[in-house]
Amino acid sequence: MKAVMKIAPGVGQIELRDIDEPVPGAGQVKIKVQAAGICGTDLHIYKDEFRSRPPVVLGHEVAGEVVEAADDVADVAPGMRVTTETYYSTCGTCMYCRRGQSNLCLNRLSIGSGVNGGFTQYVIVPATNIHRLPDNVDFQAGALTEPLACVVHGVLNTPTVAPGDVAVIAGPGAIGLLTLQVVKSAGATVVMLGTDADEHRLQLAQQLGADYVINVQQDSPDQLIADITQEGLGADVVYECSGAGPAASQLLQLVRRRGRYVQIGLFGKPIAWDLDQVCYKELVVTGSNASVPSSWDKALKLLAAGVVRTKPIITDIYPVTQWEQAFQTFESKSGVKTLLIPAG
Repeated sequence: MKAVMKIAPGVGQIELRDIDEPVPGAGQVKIKVQAAGICGTDLHIYKDEFRSRPPVVLGHEVAGEVVEAADDVADVAPGMRVTTETYYSTCGTCMYCRRGQSNLCLNRLSIGSGVNGGFTQYVIVPATNIHRLPDNVDFQAGALTEPLACVVHGVLNTPTVAPGDVAVIAGPGAIGLLTLQVVKSAGATVVMLGTDADEHRLQLAQQLGADYVINVQQDSPDQLIADITQEGLGADVVYECSGAGPAASQLLQLVRRRGRYVQIGLFGKPIAWDLDQVCYKELVVTGSNASVPSSWDKALKLLAAGVVRTKPIITDIYPVTQWEQAFQTFESKSGVKTLLIPAG
């Protein structure tokens, strides 16, 4: 079967290769991939900015159909429409695993970076990772459950927003647009920030519920934030979803004293950030690393209820044989979310 693989360490080193069809082992299921999303992490792996264990098939945002389960697996049957958590293995014994924080396990291996992922026809995952897709969520929309679960973990599992808050989000990419919808579901007023390259994404942000959108290369958000916040003091909470250093710096200026700064995007490298502002403003700063099982449950409930819509975010779909064009489309920001589907 055709697979998009990181074949060696270093920048690039990604090829389309033929690999054998996998067989599930004890406690595992085999999923026929129907759609897999390209994530910023995949691009960081391409640029050798994110740790991987080549040779390995990329892709961790997966939806598909169960085609086989090991004999010791119960309650999972062929034909089930599913998505899957990303962790292939964790140690189960460290402090984080024992506290239910498997996303922080130092020995974690995930599909798409540590073991073979979903940019191919079949993927093997632990049966405990499986989540049924709601009847009203198709495979393409369901492939975005993973990034939505990451957003839910960063926004709701760690409580960051309350009804009536003014929230500013930097970066109207897929993660930013999902964050917008989750934050709106919590009852906040949302301001979405973007750049000249984001004009079509800012329009989509409006369609998905943003109260205000601002192109920061054409207009300053300072006055708007002052006008719509209590006593003009600044945003209650800001979310950095772009992975861009200038956006992180701007959000530090827009958040009010005793407000909250939330980092969701990945930069892929160190950036300059004025930590003095954390002291002067007495900010609460939180980060978000992947997801935990409870965030998947919440994400799927939001999808099933139609509170969060992932389908409008999908703009490009390519077969895995055209992975190079798909990666270029994703990096160019000409669309929003790019999916790969198996060859044939």
